[in-house]
Order: sequence, then structure tokens, then C-alpha cells
Amino acid sequence: MSTSDVIKKSFLEAFSGNQTLSAGTFATIVVSMAMAVLMGLFIYFIYRKLFGGVIFSRSFGTTLVGMTVLTCMVTLAISTNVVISLGMVGALSIVRYRTAVKDPMDLLYLFWAITTGITAGAGMYILTVVAAVVMVFVIYFLNHRQENSKIYVMVTHYTGDAAGDQIIQNLNKIKYNLKSKTMRREQTEMAIEVMVKGGDTFFAEKIRAIDGVQDVTLIQYNGEYHG
Repeated sequence: MSTSDVIKKSFLEAFSGNQTLSAGTFATIVVSMAMAVLMGLFIYFIYRKLFGGVIFSRSFGTTLVGMTVLTCMVTLAISTNVVISLGMVGALSIVRYRTAVKDPMDLLYLFWAITTGITAGAGMYILTVVAAVVMVFVIYFLNHRQENSKIYVMVTHYTGDAAGDQIIQNLNKIKYNLKSKTMRREQTEMAIEVMVKGGDTFFAEKIRAIDGVQDVTLIQYNGEYHG
């Protein structure tokens, strides 16, 4: 018997043998899918609880749950049938997704959902739970630090060089970075990035009280501009 005949025979045996669903295989599918649903709902809850963007997207949260379940289904199909695995590799290789991800954190949640579905479908339940605990710790820790120190872009309009010098002097105890300075005849527009701990913006009141300062605008910066 040639090598090609052996390969064909093994594929035929794998294809015919996987048409019947045994009790053990059915139990594995049920447990894996249940784990995928639970972990998908858990990821959705963490996303909703620790969301730090502007507008919460419920459809994106639903996508996280569906992505976890569907990835688990694909992993189960690949692990139980060689023929289907080759077909899925060919089918998924031509799929292109062009949806823009605005927040990098959304991309993190997407990869978390996909990897959770893969590990659940592979039966690595302990790894799934341990990875979820680590991810929650990392996201909460970074989110907690971000809440303690917020970044603002302060835009001021003033007249006179003396007012500009006093603005910089009032920021001596705050970490800042000059972004732009536009001069239009007597009026000057200055944009400064400031890092504020605890959300205390009292410094803006002091700057607004300086002679020559016309207005002060604070724009919170968190990956995208929102007021």
C-alpha cells in the first residue's frame, strides 16, 4: 500500500468515524459550550464594569459573548474532525474584517474573547479561568491608575507675554507638556497637556484669574477627545 493510500484511508476513517456522536463527545461539547457562554458573559460584565470610553456599546458587548461561543464551536469542530479542520482553515483564510477599532482596549477584549473560546473548546478550563483572573487584575490595575491621574489638554487664550509667563508659573507643581502655541496679533492661543492627580482642576481657576487671560478650556484626553 502506497503512502497516498494510507493518507486517504486515514482521512476516510476519520471522516466516517466522526459522523456518530458518542456520549463522551456530547458531554464534552456541552461542557465546553457552557464554559464558553459563562466566560463570554463574564467578559461582557468586566467590559461594562470597567468601561472608560465615552459611549458604552451594547452591541460590542454582545459581540464579545458571541465571539467566545463561536470560537469555541470552531475549536471543537477542528479538534474532532481532520477534514473539517482543513476546510475551516481554507474558509477562514479568505475572510477579511474591515471594522475599525477605535479604542485599543476594545481590541484587547476581542482577543480575550477569542482566546477564551479556543481554550474552552480545547478543554483547558483551568487555563481559561486562570487567564480570566489575570486579565481582570491587569485591567483593573491599569484602570485604577488611570482614574487616580487624569490627563487634560488645557487650551487658553490670553494677551500679553506677561500673562503667558504667569500661566507657566502656575503649572510649576503640575506635570505638563506644551503642545502648541498660536499667536494672532495681540492674542495668543496655547495648548498644554497636563497630568492631574485626583481630578483636582483648581489650577484652572487660578489661571483664569490672571490678568490678560480671556478663557481656559480643559479637555480630558483618554485615547480620544471628549469633553
